[in-house]
Amino acid sequence: MQQQLYSSLPEKPGVYLFKDLSNKVIYVGKAKNLKKRVSSYFQKSAHDAKTTLLVADIKNVDHITVNSELEAFLLEAELIRRYKPYYNIRFTDDKSYPYIMISGGAIPYVSIVRKKNTKKASYFGPYPDAGSVKVVLKLLRRIFPYESVKNHSKRKCLYYHLGLCPCVQAIPSNLPQYKKNISNMKKFLKGDSQAVLKSLLNEQKESVKREEFEQASILQSQINSIKRITEKKYDPFVYLTKPDVQLEREANENLDLQKLLFEHGLDIPVLKRIECYDISNFQGTNATGGMTVFINGTSSTSDYRKFRIRRPNTPDDFAMHQEVMSRRIKHLEDWGEPDLLIIDGGKGQVSSVMEVLAHLNIKFPVIGLAKKFEAIIIPEKETRRYVFQEVRVSLSRPALNLVRRIRDEAHRFAINYHRTLRSKKGLM
Repeated sequence: MQQQLYSSLPEKPGVYLFKDLSNKVIYVGKAKNLKKRVSSYFQKSAHDAKTTLLVADIKNVDHITVNSELEAFLLEAELIRRYKPYYNIRFTDDKSYPYIMISGGAIPYVSIVRKKNTKKASYFGPYPDAGSVKVVLKLLRRIFPYESVKNHSKRKCLYYHLGLCPCVQAIPSNLPQYKKNISNMKKFLKGDSQAVLKSLLNEQKESVKREEFEQASILQSQINSIKRITEKKYDPFVYLTKPDVQLEREANENLDLQKLLFEHGLDIPVLKRIECYDISNFQGTNATGGMTVFINGTSSTSDYRKFRIRRPNTPDDFAMHQEVMSRRIKHLEDWGEPDLLIIDGGKGQVSSVMEVLAHLNIKFPVIGLAKKFEAIIIPEKETRRYVFQEVRVSLSRPALNLVRRIRDEAHRFAINYHRTLRSKKGLM
């Protein structure tokens, strides 16, 4: 009987609502994977006393799928404020609420704390739960890389190689920019995103004047990211009045991508199955490839595939993409054929994949998503060779949201497999 409560739930991000016998909402939660999270409540593993009482009262489960963890967090907070579920309140009665702390000192660090007991530190919050704080910090760390420990090693850490930590102790020249990042992060957490954008735009102009184009590109990426996560894309309560709004959004994004590509000379009559490829490695070692699949704009996790790179441990992104694509093409019959291939990378990565397809006499449309300015790379045939368009797409266009979502999912999938292999190697 209990299995019926979760067996039909999707494996997608969203919010779940537990209801009692009178159909009253008694608990609201969020999840990356609704089916996996809700089913965990009904497993035979031991629960604490409060969870055991909650499970005994669950007679029905509603759910709302959303686009991302951030949307799930926002919607969860809105639903808790609206329904004031008994168990949400009871579960937090005996807990102190978490804060984001940014320390003082010569080299600040960022952490989650439950007590404000560090002098000269800045505190933001309190927040409803530690999980939501981690979501916020995960987003902010991609925009403003920060140190997360008090006494950082004098060597570069793993987060440095992922672009998430400045490692000031190892690279003192990073300190001035790091202090700017911390200052902007504080403004952002205070809710003053416009001041942050203004500061970054001014800094970018100065970088261009000094012909520091690499720094200007980094600043542009920060500007784009802030605009993306602060843009009001939806009203959380739309999900309540229109439960299928997420599927409609995904279908609209898929249609807009088809239109966008057609506008730039790439005609795809039917755009149903999109595959995206990403490579993850650390200086060539434990290299992995990830293939994610979206059907009509919706992720199809059962079709995901991972590849352990077989070539020698040398950092050659192009060759790794070629290996993955060569192995993928061997499975056209059993995995199905894509309508579009998206490559995480620029002209070089797209060219390397197209070389493999040409060698095998296979014609699938291929585009890339370049990290610089997040431009979509579209090949265009000119007599005997290809030239590449770098299409800068408006941040508000649904097509860009879909391509980013697919790319981010491919990156997450590939890097998780890479970390698994590194972890296993470390245990040997």
